[in-house]
Parts: sequence; C-alpha cells; structure tokens
Amino acid sequence: MSAPTITPYRSPLTGGRDTFGRLLLAEWTKLRSVRRWLLTLISAAVLTVLVGLLIAGGSGGTREVAGGGTGGKVKLAEHFVDGGQFVERELTGDGELVARVNTQERSAGLAKAGLMIRASDAPGAAYAAVVVTPDHGVRLQSGYDRDQAGGGGPAPRWLKLVRAGHTITAYESSDGTAWRRVGRVDPGKLPPTARIGLYVGSPDAVEVERQFGNEGISGQNTTGKATFDHVSLTPAQPQQPAGTWHKRVGPDGSTGPSGPALDRPGAGPPPGFTEAGGTFTVIGIGDIGPDRFGEDGTQTMLGGVLIGLIAVVALGVLSITAEFHRDTIRTTFAAVPRRGRVLAAKAIVIGAATFVAGLVGTFGAFLVTGPVERSKNRIPAGLSDPNVLRALIGTAALLAVVAMFALAIGAILRRAAPAIAIVLALLLIPRIVGGGLSVSTATWLERLTPAAGFAIQRTFDRYDSTIGPWTGLGVMCGYAAVALVVAGWLLHRRDT
Repeated sequence: MSAPTITPYRSPLTGGRDTFGRLLLAEWTKLRSVRRWLLTLISAAVLTVLVGLLIAGGSGGTREVAGGGTGGKVKLAEHFVDGGQFVERELTGDGELVARVNTQERSAGLAKAGLMIRASDAPGAAYAAVVVTPDHGVRLQSGYDRDQAGGGGPAPRWLKLVRAGHTITAYESSDGTAWRRVGRVDPGKLPPTARIGLYVGSPDAVEVERQFGNEGISGQNTTGKATFDHVSLTPAQPQQPAGTWHKRVGPDGSTGPSGPALDRPGAGPPPGFTEAGGTFTVIGIGDIGPDRFGEDGTQTMLGGVLIGLIAVVALGVLSITAEFHRDTIRTTFAAVPRRGRVLAAKAIVIGAATFVAGLVGTFGAFLVTGPVERSKNRIPAGLSDPNVLRALIGTAALLAVVAMFALAIGAILRRAAPAIAIVLALLLIPRIVGGGLSVSTATWLERLTPAAGFAIQRTFDRYDSTIGPWTGLGVMCGYAAVALVVAGWLLHRRDT
C-alpha cells in the first residue's frame, strides 16, 4: 500500500505589494469586525470631546495679581501681555525717532525702556520696539513673540527707530554718532498713520507654587522708571504737523491696554510721564511680549485626550494579546509566515484607525468647547492659527503613535493587563509627578519619557515648557519605533 500523498499548505496570498495590501485589508477586517474594538475606538473620540467640555467648563482662566485694580484678578490674554507706558505721537508715512535713554531704574532684569511704533492703541496691535534692559542689553522686539538681541549695555544708551514703508529698522549707539544696526523687522499691519514714541515697561515678579495636580501663580506688580532726553522725531513729510506727546489711551478711554490705571496706595508713583526742558520721565507698570505664565486655551480644550488615551492604549494592546490568548495568532502566522510583516500591517491599521478617531475627537473638542470659552470672556484662537491646527492634528498623530506603541508592548509581553499598565505608567506618571516637582527636575523627566509627546498640544511657550512640540512628538515616535523593532525580533525568536 502506497503512502498517502501530503499536499503542503500554500497561502492564498501572493508575493509582492499585492500580498501586503491584502494583509492590510485582512487586519482592517479584524479590527472592524470585533465590536468591542470598534466601540473602544469610538469611545476614545467621545471621551476626548466630553472630558474636554467638562475641563473647559471648570477652567477659570485667571491668576492672582497683587495690586490689581479689578478685585485682585486680571483676565489672561490668549498668549501675550500688552502693558507698560507708551508716550506717543502720530507719524504719517515714513520717518525716524531718536532718543537717549539716560537713566533706567532696575525694577526687573528685563525691565524695558526705549522706542516703539505700533499700529494703534488697541490691545494686541502690531508693534516693533527697540529697548534697553538692565541685565540683557539692547533688544529688538515685535509680534509679541520675536525677540532679537542687539548687544550694547544698560543705560545710558542712544536708540533710533526708522520706518520705511512696512519695514522697521532699529539702531543703538553709545554716543549718538556711531550707530550700530540692531535688526530689521516687518511687524505687519502698520497703517499709513501709526503711533510712535517712548516706552517703559516692567514685568511682574511672579511666583509659582506647584503641587501634584495643581498650580498656583501669583504676581506682584513692579514699576519701571526711565528718563529720556535728546528726543527727536523726523517725519519724511516735512509738512506733517508737529503734534504733542501724550499717554497711550485705549479704545475704551482707559490709560492702559487692559483697563483703568491701577489703584496702588503706598506703592509709589502711578504710571504716566512728565516732560521738563526736553527731558521725559516715564513710569510704566506691566510688560509687552509673550505671556509665559498664561493659560494655553487650546491645550486646555484637549485635556480630554488623557482619558481617551486609556481607550487607545487598551485597543492597541488587546488587538494582539487577544490573538495570543485565543491562539488565533497561529492561523495568522500560518497564512503569513513572515511575522514582521504581520506586525507592520497591524501597526499601520491600528495607527491609521486611531488617527482618524483622534481627528474626530480633537476637532470635536475644539468646536464644542469654543462656545464655553466665549461665554467666559475667553476668546480662543481660531483654526486659522497654524499653531492651533498643529496642536489638533498633532494630537491625533500622538494618539496613533501611542496605539502602535501599545501594540508593540502587547506583542512583547503577550499579556494584556501588565502591558496596559506599563504603557499608561510611562505616559501619565511623568505628567502627574512632574506637576509636583521643580521645573528643572520636571523638565528632564518629561523630556526623556514618552510623555514628551504631549508637547505637540502646546500653542505657545510657557515658563514650564520642557521640549519643542515636534521634538516631543519625535521622542514618542522613537519609543514606538524601538518597541516595534524589539517586538518584531521577539516574534521571530519565540514559538507561538
């Protein structure tokens, strides 16, 4: 009797690109056919929206400022401050302003005294300024986020600001004769008739108290004072009327960008200016530039991602540990013996599906929480802001990378519970623990862990910013890539 003929198993999948395409389709079919997995994916988006709405409803958006004129609380701008004292005149067309900062009190290391041109008196108006500081030399600032060092020392220091069309050029000199260019900027949106004049500002002395899950920021006003002489405004149009110097007056008739003059009993002279014999004495409270202690409204709206993240991690881990638990992974590897390709297909499918769900969640949270923010007199940045778009799309990408990272850890451990616990610990513990540590310690903790990926949610640099948005996401991608390589190597070495 002859031995039976054994026909070897042949996979219906053919080689080449078509094989991997069918493998992707097979993994997508698995994902959408398991109802629990699909519900988990949907719940990640829903939780992101609902929890973001709850956070926005409970967020106050204020900070304590000693000496404030509105009951001790001052509304925070989205990401900038626009204070100080501006002594101005109108300038139609081109021209230049020259002055010597003769003396400057050291109210703060970054106290400012210098020359400014701005589009209007409205808060947040386009501006450019060249200023002297006690500790950081001459600076050229514009756009509330651009700061260029110009060298030079503290007062006395000569300064010159020149307008030519939309371009502003700043100069500094030690003697008013030999001028050195500090820089050139285009602040944008300067009208034909702009405001130009002398500026003095002094940032708040801010103290931060950090506890686990809580942050307290308190600020004490500081008063800047400087004297100017040899003040000369030369318009390009000689027929332009001379005009007079006056304090900045806001659109509501106030003497500052954020309300009436402060009631500061016993705190020294109020902000303003005097002029005698060609010498101007200017006193200013507040600063102009980025608000390093402000609330990032977009990041607050995306706070629900931390809860949606739990569902994403569970989905990533279970998408492979369930196959090990039920032993269906043998069938998968029998059909596709190249196990690395199976892992790659799973990662692509789970990452793409999570990215789409993340987009729904982040944009949904942004749209739903917008009316809540506006009801509290907080005007969130719109989708036209590239930083906001980067935060929304980048957060969806972060969720996708986290799902692939969780998949890799699940493939390494082959057990759902410890894999989920490890991934969540690596992502959440640095954020929780970092909130109770000093800024310098928290900086390294968040830079070196997967939690660095959350930096993609920031729309401006705060005092506690630890890493750049894209660099932080790159750190998370690095962890995911290493985990996937280790998982692929172990899949080849281990028996199923």
